[in-house]
Amino acid sequence: MATLFTPLAIANGRIQLRHRVVMAPMTRNRGVLYEGEHDVPGDVWLADDVVAQYYSQRASPGGLLITEGMPPSLEAAGMPNVPGLFHDAQHAGWKAVVDAVHAHGGYIYAQLWHAGRATIPHFTGGPGTNVSASSVPWENPDETYPFRTRDAAKEKIKYADYPSTAMTDVHIAQTTADFVRAARTALALGFDGIEINGGNGNLLDQFLHSNLNLRTDAYGRSVEARCKFPLDVIAAVVEAVDGAGNVGVRLEPTGLYQGSRGGERVETWSYLCEQLAAKYGRRTGQVLSYVHFIEPRFDRIDADAETAAAFRKSWSSSSPDLPISNEPFRAILAAAGIPTIVCGGGWTTGAEVESKELQGGGWDAVAFARQFVSNPDLPERLRLGKPLAVPDRSRFYGSWDGVH
Repeated sequence: MATLFTPLAIANGRIQLRHRVVMAPMTRNRGVLYEGEHDVPGDVWLADDVVAQYYSQRASPGGLLITEGMPPSLEAAGMPNVPGLFHDAQHAGWKAVVDAVHAHGGYIYAQLWHAGRATIPHFTGGPGTNVSASSVPWENPDETYPFRTRDAAKEKIKYADYPSTAMTDVHIAQTTADFVRAARTALALGFDGIEINGGNGNLLDQFLHSNLNLRTDAYGRSVEARCKFPLDVIAAVVEAVDGAGNVGVRLEPTGLYQGSRGGERVETWSYLCEQLAAKYGRRTGQVLSYVHFIEPRFDRIDADAETAAAFRKSWSSSSPDLPISNEPFRAILAAAGIPTIVCGGGWTTGAEVESKELQGGGWDAVAFARQFVSNPDLPERLRLGKPLAVPDRSRFYGSWDGVH
């Protein structure tokens, strides 16, 4: 039976992980501002030696790290201190990160991330740059952007004041090209693979949600059409980086973040996973490196009676009583031989993870987030059964203005 410390092959066998403790992607807001001349209309943030140290501290022989989300274009970020991968000045810092992780015997994938409707023009160079599947008003008119802007540290900016713009076909093509260019750059810098962020309420996820995707063209109106843009981006990146073995995907069928409250969730993510299995399963000879799922956040789903009822109604149009779980989607991918990673279970011991997720749940690996922040040597602590340092959010680095 699989345990946390048995090997796992990913990337079509190119990478042999020595253990199954994965560091999840986490936005760290540790980038430094590029002060040189550039023609980008907004801020360009760089990874520096501190970022390289952060990742190297968490690297282990044969272990997999996934970077924080890297915006493949200026408009993709809309958040301060996030090092991107769209400007030549950003290459050296990320190369130093890769070299530091490899020096410790670890592997590192670059996650590509586009925040879509959650960006604001203060960071993206001007109005109309916070794009999404459709132009949908922000749900809470009083909700404010949680991060400080560089020129107005105490300003509270309302999301509703900057509604998203529906992407045109030309813009969709350009955004896909941005993902492709960044993926090629990442591999050229030495990253071991690419993870495409299709969850967390970000742009690709927004296309999947029927309440945010109101399009009536080839990208909307049906489950199949809403999946088109994410599948097209994945296909373009796979082709650009010489095969599916160099690409992982992150998904969140149960998410509620950034207004992602669409219906037909079971139907949507089942279709999406069926397409991934058909295109990149073992029968094709080019298997995706992995698909990475975020566990249901029942503290958000059951936050109040109204939210809970709405979520359960959205879960499945045909079988509303189905359990809320990622199991249907994991099973589709597993049957096609695609490795699956689970994240977000709040685990604190290796034995708990092994019994529940690897042996009982059928997952291939487990990704930890905040536990890795407070325990840089997490794999070794789990292996030895040592107690974990408790994460202290008051000491997390960040640029937000308020309580998180």
